[in-house]
Amino acid sequence: MSHVSTSGPGRSRADAPRSGPPSEPGGTPSQPSRMARLAGFAQRHHWAALLAWAVVLVGVSVAAQAIGDDYANGSDVGLPGTQSQELADLLDQHAPGLTGDRATVVLHDERGWNAEVDLEALTGELSALDHVDSVTGPDARDGSVSPDGTLALVDVGLAGTPAGAPGETYADIVEIAEAHATNDVQVEVAGRGIRQIQQSDGMGAEAAGLLAALVILIFMFGSFLAASLPLITALFAVGTTVGLVALLSRLIAIPDYTTALLVLLGLGVGIDYALLVFSRYRSELLRGADRVTATTIALDTAGRSVLFAAASVIIALAGLFTLGIAAFQGTVTAVALTVLVTMVASLTLLPSLLTLFGPRIEKRVRARAARTGRQPGQRWRRWAGLVQRAPWPALVASVIGLGVLAAPALDMHLGFNDARNDAEGTTTRAAYDLISEKIGPGANGPLVVVTEGTREQAQATQAQLRQTSGIVPDRVSPPIPLADDTYLIQADPTTGPQTEATADLVTDLRADLGEAHIVGGATAANVDYAEAISNRFWLFVSVVVGLSGLLLMSVFRSVAIAVKAAVLNVLSIGAALGAMTLVYQDGWLWGDPGPIEAFVPVFIFAIVFGLSMDYEVFLLSRMREEWIKTGDAQRAVREGLAHTGGVITAAAAVMVVVFGSFALFPDRMLAQTGFTMAVAVLLDAVVIRCLVVPAVMRILGAKAWWLPRMLESRIPHLHVEGRRDTISPVADVADSVPAG
Repeated sequence: MSHVSTSGPGRSRADAPRSGPPSEPGGTPSQPSRMARLAGFAQRHHWAALLAWAVVLVGVSVAAQAIGDDYANGSDVGLPGTQSQELADLLDQHAPGLTGDRATVVLHDERGWNAEVDLEALTGELSALDHVDSVTGPDARDGSVSPDGTLALVDVGLAGTPAGAPGETYADIVEIAEAHATNDVQVEVAGRGIRQIQQSDGMGAEAAGLLAALVILIFMFGSFLAASLPLITALFAVGTTVGLVALLSRLIAIPDYTTALLVLLGLGVGIDYALLVFSRYRSELLRGADRVTATTIALDTAGRSVLFAAASVIIALAGLFTLGIAAFQGTVTAVALTVLVTMVASLTLLPSLLTLFGPRIEKRVRARAARTGRQPGQRWRRWAGLVQRAPWPALVASVIGLGVLAAPALDMHLGFNDARNDAEGTTTRAAYDLISEKIGPGANGPLVVVTEGTREQAQATQAQLRQTSGIVPDRVSPPIPLADDTYLIQADPTTGPQTEATADLVTDLRADLGEAHIVGGATAANVDYAEAISNRFWLFVSVVVGLSGLLLMSVFRSVAIAVKAAVLNVLSIGAALGAMTLVYQDGWLWGDPGPIEAFVPVFIFAIVFGLSMDYEVFLLSRMREEWIKTGDAQRAVREGLAHTGGVITAAAAVMVVVFGSFALFPDRMLAQTGFTMAVAVLLDAVVIRCLVVPAVMRILGAKAWWLPRMLESRIPHLHVEGRRDTISPVADVADSVPAG
């Protein structure tokens, strides 16, 4: 993305002025812009800047380790105003012992569960563990023994919040249980905390993603040192943010899965932002600028793009607050902080690194350029010409393809994963399967009904539940008194927790039982989350798309571009969500069928919509420069793609491998998020930016740059890359990418 030349159509790029730093709009070349002054400060005080970042990283990490985090389990962050939250509040008040986590030891023996089990020894060992409040052995009267007598359940009650006991306690429970297994006795353990300790931390997947990103950057720049700088910048930013968010978790409710999400996003955007700045720096060196000037121009051009990109992502994330779900607000705040810190690192830490390693980088950059001797962008010009010759077929084929891929998203079933989605061979998956087979799938996710009134009225509710279609009659418990005139009844559905039939059952029960009853439990909470999201989803989309459209109109002075960006971004994100539905809901390819995590679609929409704005500005600003300079709309399309296509695809490739590596995580939510974001970025960079946008711009021609006079004076002017009439038309960021 380079700036508009003031030299006139007859003046070549090579004849344009080369000296002096860029200036702020309204200033003069002798008055450097704020970004130029920031670049100068970072270069003059590069050792101080590096030391400051190191001190912040170490200090925040040490403080987080010393003070400790206070992450909430994802299921602990409530939904005010829902029956699920009413039940949670009621149990906190009247039965706090039921609010802690529970583990279930599953004993299975086809000869009869008690043929060989020393139950007294098992329960005694479990009771002796720290943080274990109660151990309840099997009893056929309470449904903890299967009808055929081959399976029994031992309930272990733990102190604290759900999944709040130390990991060592869960590990000890598994160790004790497995010690009682024999050739004939199968012993498995179920529970939320058990699931957490059996899932690896995913460091192997993160390392694979970073390694793949490093390979791409080395190929792009031809130097390990040059390729390492974006990675170093991203790692400093992510490491600092992890510590900050851990401390922040003591002030606001932040779910425990947030750390993995911020690492996922921080690595992707951190490398991407640093890559844009470093690429511009490299291209300035190739144009003959000295290292100081190259850094200054890079920060005042690509640095502004990074500012705009980060602002776009944060605005999109802020749109999630319109959902009104407290469980998301801590995550949104943490992820927005991640984007902010990565942006600051790209604009302060990276210039300092460029100053420190500048001589070695410059030597390698010039040596590689001398070896290749290629003119950049030729293949992209040919590609743009091909699209321009047949814009309608390119546009129609792309839109149809994206539409077909997006169609499955219309049938998306929101929910939360459970042990049904754990890997084969894990103890929690084996326990889930045994309970489903021997007792019934609904036993893995019972419904909890609280009724107000006399015992006789509670017994009438029990009888009504037994007669309700979709509930196992023999799996409805007697009323359990919680307080005066308040009783709790547990009932097993005939279907599993993840099925739409069970979700429909929750809705029907709430309608049939009336206001004097509360229907809750884990499955009911899933229904509440899904309903809360779906009710406000379009408000969220409208806010994000509307604000982003205003930003684009302010930058490009065009209605058509803003509308085009909104439509195409929504279409590409929809296609990515459709791909996620096929893989993770319908079980295509490697996916295990199940619900789509309720938080994932809206989170992905916010993040990817913001990231796509980066590529939109990156591509269209170069087109606009050519349009203003030459008045030739078709040349503007060709030159815009020639100067940005290479860096867009390279930056997207880095994001795809980083995001895609998270599809290897054992955690289903992270796998869904990583996979879908990788697909979204791939579609946006390859299909939208390199095919659909050139086709649309060719069809619109000069009309693409039209803005009504009534809007011209009412919306602000935003300059993404500084003052357009003082910055020389130097090489675009993408000029540093190998030809084609």
